[in-house]
Amino acid sequence: MAKDLKVRSDSQGTVTCDSEDDTLKDFWIPDYILLLGSEVKKPSHVPASPVIVFINSKSGGQLGGELLVSYQTLLNKNQVFDLNQNAPDKVLQQLYFNLEKLKRDSDGDSFANEIQRRLRIIVAGGDGTAGWILGVISDLKLSQPPLVATVPLGTGNNLPFAFGWVWWS
Repeated sequence: MAKDLKVRSDSQGTVTCDSEDDTLKDFWIPDYILLLGSEVKKPSHVPASPVIVFINSKSGGQLGGELLVSYQTLLNKNQVFDLNQNAPDKVLQQLYFNLEKLKRDSDGDSFANEIQRRLRIIVAGGDGTAGWILGVISDLKLSQPPLVATVPLGTGNNLPFAFGWVWWS
């Protein structure tokens, strides 16, 4: 049975979601991780699968744009990116810079360490979009690259099949 989702917005446009079972907290990344210089507010809950979402808003007709709005409503809007406005290499370079800086600071941010260790990326778009993100992740030469999930919005969507990511029952 689905739980009711309550969405609140503060004066700065930050959207907060509350659900009866708090399942969305397992995907949230707080602003202080995403936006260097933000006030540090460490949540008491370490998310099981913090995600960064990249969406090609022009993919899938207008479905990409609709999906963008949905993800921005359900998650922290600062962890959801429209690829037509934000270059993924810049976004990920900044995120990993922030994480490393927080981990190196005087007391060492164990929360930032856990975010980095558990980070996942969702890519919504076609094969070209997914390939672009995979290339950016490869170019970063991370010691522990994040897991990547695709939400196929393009016309071909052969990439998940080519990599054996799709199973039919």
